Amino acid sequence: MPPADASTKHFLLKFISGKYQGGEFPVAADREIVIGRANELDVVLVEDMVSRRHAKIVSTGDALNIEDLGSTNGTFVNGEKVRRARLKEGDRVLIGTSIVRVAVTEAVAGSGESREAEARSRMQAAAQRTATVKTMSGTIDEVPLVDLLQLFATSKKSGVLVITRDPYLGKVFLRKGQVVFATINESAEIGPLKAIYRMLAWDTGFFELQPPDEREFDKEIDLSTEGVLMEGMRQLDETRRVLSTLPGGGARLSLALPLQPPLKDLDERELTMLQAVMNAGRLDAALDRVPYTDLEGSELTAKLLARQYLRAD
Repeated sequence: MPPADASTKHFLLKFISGKYQGGEFPVAADREIVIGRANELDVVLVEDMVSRRHAKIVSTGDALNIEDLGSTNGTFVNGEKVRRARLKEGDRVLIGTSIVRVAVTEAVAGSGESREAEARSRMQAAAQRTATVKTMSGTIDEVPLVDLLQLFATSKKSGVLVITRDPYLGKVFLRKGQVVFATINESAEIGPLKAIYRMLAWDTGFFELQPPDEREFDKEIDLSTEGVLMEGMRQLDETRRVLSTLPGGGARLSLALPLQPPLKDLDERELTMLQAVMNAGRLDAALDRVPYTDLEGSELTAKLLARQYLRAD
């Protein structure tokens, strides 16, 4: 068989979460790969949520397509459940508890059979290293929190998504894919919406989906996961815009003395924010102490600085 044209894309399936995390599987040109639990398949994923014949990926020239083979739990591409879909570089595919990122790579020497055999061996080794791990885990460097929550919402997963980003420990409580509560460092001062909105800004850290927590919380989030993500991303963009006009989060802020504008001109929210900044001395610490989102707190602080109630030292 003649070698593939040098212009042909060479795709690589990179397992970035789940039992086979760290494994890679090359997709040769004009190749069909069947994924499932059955031993005779091309890519074998031994886990309960994967069907015997779960999905197939077909490479034709520069095109890569995926087709669900009637699996019980479905196949998801970028958070959307699909029957058939065209894949491109960077797409994330969820099969069982495995998240696979589609990558494009240079042509590799050696036959397709030998490279696939080597890939299977490495995936088995990865599975053995994580044999005691029964949850979905990975890094949010590879799988952003927004993508994760979209995947969980579509696949209706329940559990506690634990995100470790030193010195913070975030928890997102999921019930059939819906975000019902969230905490950062178990702080009662940081409300659930503030916590989830803040975590959406994290671009590094580790995640693990742990078993469901059946507790009912006093202040559960009543927005849909889609609504949480849409509003969270809007607030994130606006917060970054406001913060770019303020002193850095670690800068010292204090009451502007001698105080010229009268305190009676401030409303309750402005007074609350002023008191929090005076007590904390820094904006980032003050934001933890008020019942407002980071966007609301940043906007209030910007007004207090502009009206000369506060100053940056």
